[in-house]
Parts: sequence; C-alpha cells; structure tokens
Amino acid sequence: MASTLGWTIDDWRAAYRDGARPDDLIGDLLSRLETDDAAWISRLGDAGLAAALEALAERLHAVGGDLEQLPLYGVPCAVKDNIDARGFDTTAACPAFAYTPERDATVVARLRAAGAVVIGKTNLDQFATGLVGTRSPYGAVPNAFDPAVISGGSSSGSASVVARGWVPFALGTDTAGSGRVPAGLNNLVGLKPTRGRFSLAGVVPACRSLDCVSVFALTVADAASVADLLTGFDAGDAYSRPAPQALAMAAPAIRRPGPVRRIGIPEHPDFFGDQQAEAAWHTALGQWRQQNVELTCLDFTPMLELAALLYDGPWLAERHAAVGGFLNEHGDQVNPVVRGIVEGAVRFSATDAFQAEYRRQALVRRIDTLLAEVDALMVPTAPTAPTLDAVNADPVRLNSQLGTYTNFVNLADFCALAVPAGFRDDGLPFGVTLISGAWKDPELQALASQWLNAHPTPLGACGRERPAEPVSHRLAVPSVEVAVVGAHLSGMPLNHQLQDRHAILRAQTTTSPHYRLYALPDTTPPKPGLRRVRHGGAEIVVEVWQMAASEFGTFVDLIPPPLGIGNVELADGRWVNGFICEGYGLDGARDVTEFGGWRAFITALKSGKA
Repeated sequence: MASTLGWTIDDWRAAYRDGARPDDLIGDLLSRLETDDAAWISRLGDAGLAAALEALAERLHAVGGDLEQLPLYGVPCAVKDNIDARGFDTTAACPAFAYTPERDATVVARLRAAGAVVIGKTNLDQFATGLVGTRSPYGAVPNAFDPAVISGGSSSGSASVVARGWVPFALGTDTAGSGRVPAGLNNLVGLKPTRGRFSLAGVVPACRSLDCVSVFALTVADAASVADLLTGFDAGDAYSRPAPQALAMAAPAIRRPGPVRRIGIPEHPDFFGDQQAEAAWHTALGQWRQQNVELTCLDFTPMLELAALLYDGPWLAERHAAVGGFLNEHGDQVNPVVRGIVEGAVRFSATDAFQAEYRRQALVRRIDTLLAEVDALMVPTAPTAPTLDAVNADPVRLNSQLGTYTNFVNLADFCALAVPAGFRDDGLPFGVTLISGAWKDPELQALASQWLNAHPTPLGACGRERPAEPVSHRLAVPSVEVAVVGAHLSGMPLNHQLQDRHAILRAQTTTSPHYRLYALPDTTPPKPGLRRVRHGGAEIVVEVWQMAASEFGTFVDLIPPPLGIGNVELADGRWVNGFICEGYGLDGARDVTEFGGWRAFITALKSGKA
C-alpha cells in the first residue's frame, strides 16, 4: 500500500475516487504512528476507528454514495486538545482538568458532517497559554525540521502532525499567534480567520473575546476549503458573527474589500539578534518586490503598543476567568509558567479593564489612520527560532519575542494568513504573515496563492513538491461582475465610476459572436450601444469588472437612457451583467461593429480613419 504521508486533501479525494477504502488507508496510517510522539495527546484506537468508519459509512449512504457531497470523505485530521471531539477526552494539556465531552465542538461537527475522520487530539501549551510548545506535561513538541528547536505554540501538536504529513490539515486555536507562529516555524500555511467566522462553541477558552479556531494545512487551497466548511453563524456561540453583506467603502483601505496591491511592512523589524531570520526576511522582501504589489515601510509603534496590552494588561483577566476556579483548587497541577501568567491577572481591577479597552480603541483608530491607503500588512511570522534549551532557561522573555508581530492582530479585529517564505541558511523554514481587516480572508488567500505559485516551497517537512495553488477572485463580500463596452473601459472618460467604487478589472475579453456595436448620436461623452442579433453578429471587445454588490445599485443609477444593464454573453459562454441598449436608442446610430470594439473606433475617429 502506498504511503499517505504528505498527502493533500486532493490526494485523499483522488484515492477514494479510484476505489481506495477508508479502513485500509486510515488503518495503515494509524499503525504507522509512533507511541511516544509528543505531538499527540490521544489517538484513535481500534474501537474508535471502527465507530468512526461506521459513522462515515452512514453519511455516505445518506447521500446516495455520492462522494462529491462529502468534500472531506475519509480525510484524516487532527484537533487541538482544547477543542471538544466526541470519543476523546478534552485535557487542554492538563490531566487534572480533563473531561469527556458529550458532543462535538461546532467546528468538529462540521468537519465530520463533511466526511472528515478525527484521528487524534494534539498537544499544546497548557490552556493555550504560550507561543513555544514546551508548556505541557505531555512533553515539549520539537520542530519538524530540527528537534533541538521549538515547534512554536500553543498549537504545537497540530502544526507538527501536519508538517510531518500525518494529516493534511489540523485545527488549532489562536489568541496571540498560536495558529501562526507554529506554521511559520514548520513550513506550513496557518489560517487565522476573522474573529467570529468560526464558532467557538465547545472550545476551552483562553481569552474568549479574542479567541479564534485556526487551521493548519500544507497548502492554501486546503486551508481555504476547510475554512469554507467551518464558516457560518452559530447561535450557540455568543461571539459568533454572521458574514456581512457589505464593508464600508469609505473605510481605511485595510478594511475595504478588494485585492491587495499595497502592503505595509515594519520599518525597523526586530529579530532579537537572530541574523538567520533577518537575512531570510530580506530575501523574502526582495522576492515580494517582484510580485505585483507595492511594499511600504511603516512605523509599527501603534501595533506594538497594542500587542503589549495582551499580556501586560487586563486581558490576562480573561484567562483567569476561564481557568481561575480550577487554578484555585488544582494549582499544583498547572505548569508553573502558565500558573504565574494567569495568577498575574489578580492585580488588575475593573477600572483597569475599562481603561485598557479605551486604550485599545484609541490604538485601533491610530492604526486605521496609519493604514488608510494600505490594503494589508506583511510581517515575519516568527522573528526568531529559539532552541528548546533556550526557552526552558528563559521561558517568558523568549515567548514574548515570538509574539511581537502576532499579538496585536486579534485585538485589532484583523484576519491573518501565515505562509511559507523559504528557508534560512541553517535549514529552518521561514515564514511571513499577511494581515488585513476583518472578513478580508479571501483576498489574503488569493495573494498567498499567487506568492506560493511564484516561490513554491516543499510541503511541510515531507519534501513533497508543492502543487499549483488555484487563485480565487472572491471578495470579502458578495460581488457582481459587469461587462463594460464603451466609456467605462480602462482609460475612458467614465472609468472613474468603477474606480470610485473600488471595482476590480478581472478580464479583458470579447462577447460571443452575436452582437453589433453602434455609436449613439448626441451623447456626452460619446457612448456606444450594444445589440444582440440573430445573424451577422461579431465578437466585441469588453472588460469584465467586479465590484461589491452593495455598490452595484449606485453604479446602475448613473447609467442614462437608452442604456441599461442586462445580460451579455461572453466568448467563453458565460452570461454576466453588462451594458445593453434599448432599441429606440439605435435610431440614427452608426454601426461601428467592423472596428471590433469601442476603443478601436474612438482611436480611428481621432486619427481621421473612421
């Protein structure tokens, strides 16, 4: 039997389409797992596997055997052990805290409904408090590339099992960077969604108002497909948010929908003496400057001040609210570093909490002003890669360094996507994190896919070649495509009406060969009319623009008669919204079809050739 090591979701799906059986593939995978692997806290046994396969067979039967209706059919995954999954105890890496959940966390339930098989629960910094992956009685999780180096945390186990190819994806959580730092240190994609996009029901809280379930994957495509399955409002989670139908177009660029063209980077990033990380960052910047983006150096002071609030302010009280009662009774069962952090919350008062919230809001306003013309940020995911020994000797300071460029993100209501960015000279992976406003997850995914297609790295620590990443053109909000044929074309007099609405040029193409183009009389600026015909038509040059659906109405309001918006057939057979002309408007109009498009006609007219 071929090894499934390093398989992506597509690889697993292809195997099942070719006739492979989940009991064979997953059974073989489980038999290969080492019993002393610190990345795992618990794994499926024989009885658990049998129950999981029986449930999977029932789901397949319910959809009439149609694998396409179960997008994760038979795909193994892992779940961080602060997320409830039936059949496993939830420990949060503290045996004395362990309990047996009666039901799945909402995110786990959604994975199982799609056909995924949870094969185990993964290790973490106890109570998700840490960015190092060493604060667990189940053992420190080593880096997938060098066992002397930390894996990063708190989602250490989830990152490790994906990086080594045991599963194509795993769930983590992220409050201060726990879904990003381990991704950067292990050559993975780490998706930290918009807060509230994924349900937190059934997740042991760290800082409940900031917590996010995160996704580790080998590819952007896999992370995005899992994220789509996890997305959805959950009335059972007080912090769940429905996706908005619109984002304010007058907002700072960082919070507007649209592609990422301008990226802010730290003006003077701190690598804490790690020359290998610093060199890798500058190499990555040189490569990013070859992408179709503009890099802008920014003063990161307000972001760093915001980051400091997370562990130097009363948000520590949220951690105490989550586990303080347990700590009072079982303090001797808690990691000393974790206990010291959580107990530090008692020095803050309710007044301190409100003052910190006021400070947070003021800093977010400063950040939004700073990022008014910036579509996204890019930072080193982990500015340093300390050894296990170094962290054990200085656990708090080194942990703090790892959160330099992650801690502010959730406080600012940003989404983030950690992606591989090559390797250091010492062989360790290096990663960068893309950051943008809430709900702009799709725009970051498109940018990351383009980056990895241009600068591919092997998958995790498996050594397998990275497949091409599909590039999606989805926006953060519902959108509309519009085919323009005349004065709204790029560089033409009315194109600003599209630009004012932050529309995006998606394609320069033609209609199907069933149209004729006319120059309308007495229009200012000159405008064409497009008419569909049964016979004698031609292909006419058009541009397809994409805009937020919320802006479409105001755009249509600007269109004067006899023009309007109807359906236009493109050369590829697609029908999109597009400019059409009422029949009466063609009276006295000149047929200019022979020019093939409005721009060519205007050019010929200006040169006296039309």
